[in-house]
Amino acid sequence: MTMKYICLCTVLWLAATLQLAAQPTFDKTEVKALMKRVADWQIAHPNKENEHNDLDWTHAVLYMGMIDWAELTEKEDGDRSYYDWLLKIGRRNHFQMGQWMYHADFIAVGQPFIDLYRKYGEMKMIAPVMARANWVVDHLPETTLELDYGRPETLSRWSWCDALFMAPPVYAKLYAQTLDRKYLNFLNREYKDTYDYLYDKDEQLFYRDCRYFDKREANGRKVFWGRGNGWVLGGLAEILQALPVDEPSRKFYRDLFVTLATRVSGLQSADGYWHASLLDPGSYPSPETSATGFIVYALAYGVNEGLLDKERFLPVVAKGWKALVAAVEADGKLGYVQPIGADPRKVTRDMTEVYGVGAFLMAGCQICRLAAHK
Repeated sequence: MTMKYICLCTVLWLAATLQLAAQPTFDKTEVKALMKRVADWQIAHPNKENEHNDLDWTHAVLYMGMIDWAELTEKEDGDRSYYDWLLKIGRRNHFQMGQWMYHADFIAVGQPFIDLYRKYGEMKMIAPVMARANWVVDHLPETTLELDYGRPETLSRWSWCDALFMAPPVYAKLYAQTLDRKYLNFLNREYKDTYDYLYDKDEQLFYRDCRYFDKREANGRKVFWGRGNGWVLGGLAEILQALPVDEPSRKFYRDLFVTLATRVSGLQSADGYWHASLLDPGSYPSPETSATGFIVYALAYGVNEGLLDKERFLPVVAKGWKALVAAVEADGKLGYVQPIGADPRKVTRDMTEVYGVGAFLMAGCQICRLAAHK
């Protein structure tokens, strides 16, 4: 009996060892070197086009990636230069929000500013975003979720799926900082309303907005935008990182995160990318790195936190990261980023965008965590 037990244990140990050896691994030094090239290229090539002022959503996403990168490089390399870059931007804008009171895109920059407040403790870093959020919570928007760009008031709520990345984490972070439930109550109510409206329970994916409910791709499938669902998945990862683990309402976001991550992981193309259209990648065969970046970020976060099964999801993450790496030029320019839009479009290698770089850096920091676990 003892010998059989020993043999069984040996077999199980060998199986576990072989399984571990077969799992993808990451070279942290290589990952960090590539991230540095990408971050430095973007800093050296600022984008000043429309929707690219310091406080616009485009740059807010870049700052979120830079915050993660700054934390990593300061901790491991003693490099404060990326924090200094972020502080310079915040201070020259007095840590203010964007111009529209309700619009999710114009409070997105509050996310990195809250993170800077958590590090430096300067009230001026959080006061503007808190004032904006307080005003919104105290003057609830009274409009439909039926988005119509001819009626600007319909942008006052989270009526498009991108908004679920831009605004909800702000309220989650403010709740985490203050424990004032008005932020959490607003987050839960508005998020669930948008979920009920834009989430397709059959496909387990989010429509970009109501205009796509009845549209179909060339292959007859429903229209689900790659980056749009990347926005949602990345936003869920941010919410989960902010909310206390013992907060009961966290379960809704955790369950949705796992469901959406599972669905999206099965839509990865053979080349490792998620394409502009999730259900008709054949019509949009080019790589698309903003969708891929947000999805790799979220999936890697899920594996790191034990929310997603490592054996199942790690190969997907590794394949996605390899695809992202292939889209970086020698000088650090990230290519194949779909320009600003609302639906699947054609993408070419020369296309880049600051939010794509933000997603890349967020993903890379989670990859570094995976490398540290090997």
